[in-house]
Amino acid sequence: MPRPRRSAPRPRPVDPNVGTEVLLDVGPVAHGGHCVARHEGRVVFVRHTLPGERVRAVVTDGGKKFWRADAVEILTASPDRVTPAWAAAGPGGVGGAELSHVALPAQRRWKAGVLAEQLTRLAGLTRDVAVEAAPGDDERGGLGYRTRIELVADATGRAGMRTFRSHDVVALDSMPLATPEVTALADAEDVFTRTWTPGQRIDLVAPAGGGEALLLVDGEPWRRGRLDTRPTARRAVTENVDLAGSSYRYRVAGDGFWQVHRQAPRVLGEAVLAAVGDVGGGRVLDLYSGAGLFTLPLADAVGPRGTVAAVESDERAVKDARRNVHDRPQVELHQGAVDRVLGEGSATGAVAGDVDVVVLDPPRAGAGQSVVEAVAQRSPSRVVYVACDPAALSRDIAYFAELGYSLGTLQAFDLFCHTHHVEAVAVLER
Repeated sequence: MPRPRRSAPRPRPVDPNVGTEVLLDVGPVAHGGHCVARHEGRVVFVRHTLPGERVRAVVTDGGKKFWRADAVEILTASPDRVTPAWAAAGPGGVGGAELSHVALPAQRRWKAGVLAEQLTRLAGLTRDVAVEAAPGDDERGGLGYRTRIELVADATGRAGMRTFRSHDVVALDSMPLATPEVTALADAEDVFTRTWTPGQRIDLVAPAGGGEALLLVDGEPWRRGRLDTRPTARRAVTENVDLAGSSYRYRVAGDGFWQVHRQAPRVLGEAVLAAVGDVGGGRVLDLYSGAGLFTLPLADAVGPRGTVAAVESDERAVKDARRNVHDRPQVELHQGAVDRVLGEGSATGAVAGDVDVVVLDPPRAGAGQSVVEAVAQRSPSRVVYVACDPAALSRDIAYFAELGYSLGTLQAFDLFCHTHHVEAVAVLER
């Protein structure tokens, strides 16, 4: 039966207040990289500012309930304000470094405050939170940490990035958050000076562990100024991670998921292993396992008498993981949505029955109630939750609390300097 034809979506009406200039006394930070202010009783979420500042702002998005705005002139500055580390990410610029005007220590206080506020509001918990810097970031001013960047060609063919909440592209001459290896690849391939086809997606990857860099254009390998049509053309990179006294080697699709901060695999891996504790001979679930960042060290932790069941929905990631764990028979890989795999495995299979520990690293939306319930049904004594969104983490902690799990240790890491994003590792104990 043919599907009914869908009518074209109606364009969203532009609020007449967009473009209006307003004077704002800026209040507290809020989740999402902005601060809260009020104008004539209306809430305004304003970016590129700090609490306590007085600013002239331009409304960028209007609405009946609230406005969004960019601070374009600072009338009274916060003592935490610094010269922006990346001017191209300022008002009207690209959306990749919205806190570059904030001193690094204040950025971490900002993120800690948001995480603590979300825990209180959504999980009913009061917890002091400290956000830890990754090794080397302070020395580099929070720059040069991204091993992966994604660009898009604008209407004139120049490589750039999209502006905040928009498909508009701002052409760039450089990307200061990229590692020197990524920058060297961009220079060698004339990424920022070449004329591309408008709309082309340009991915640059340079593994932190010394692996060979890779350039993909619309998902296809690119080499020496043109598409690499050789049958042996690489589409993946090799990541090397030293973790807990061992060295691990991973194959990862060039445009697949991997932690972008050069130190993130080690920082998060060490935090997860410490939180998991002694699981020799035990049963571990590794959910949202990707290419196996945690799966490999978990396999070594359980040893030959234990088992690790890894669940991942992305087919390419599972293919990479299969290569990465080929010499560890204690690992079983399952491809599919986590809620579906856990549901199907409720009676039989490696994901059935009780387990000792569950490790999960869900996407930004979090695990959700159905996955939390499926995890609790397996009665782990401990759940190690790796989170990239404070709100999603807090909601899931509340779900776990309803099922008898309380929050133990909580660590937070600044793995996205100059942005509002923060990584956390939470331990939930039965």
